[in-house]
Amino acid sequence: QVRLVESGGGLVQAGGSLRLSCAASGRTFSRYTMGWFRQAPGKEEREFVATIAWNNGFTNYAEFVKGRFTISRDSAKNTVSLQMNSLKPEDTGVYYCGARAWSTPKYGSWGQGTQVTVSS
Repeated sequence: QVRLVESGGGLVQAGGSLRLSCAASGRTFSRYTMGWFRQAPGKEEREFVATIAWNNGFTNYAEFVKGRFTISRDSAKNTVSLQMNSLKPEDTGVYYCGARAWSTPKYGSWGQGTQVTVSS
């Protein structure tokens, strides 16, 4: 059973930075893609932010975070991080860590989410 636990959210002023972490357990993640998604206030669906392939570190980013956010993983600690710089009020939302096995098309495991609030 995959378990994901996010941390690092909080309140920050526009232009500031936050670093989110996701502690992953319950599997060997070498054949997983890990992702960060967010759900903005008033929106029902989560939107893709960034993903990273665990085995080779290949990354993919949503256009609206390119150049500002960096996703990384630490295989020794089994953590996935999201460094968020130059934050904007529109980055406000609940950020979720997800895990997708390569054998499946969808993300099957999610953390509980961590709140990020960016004030103007």
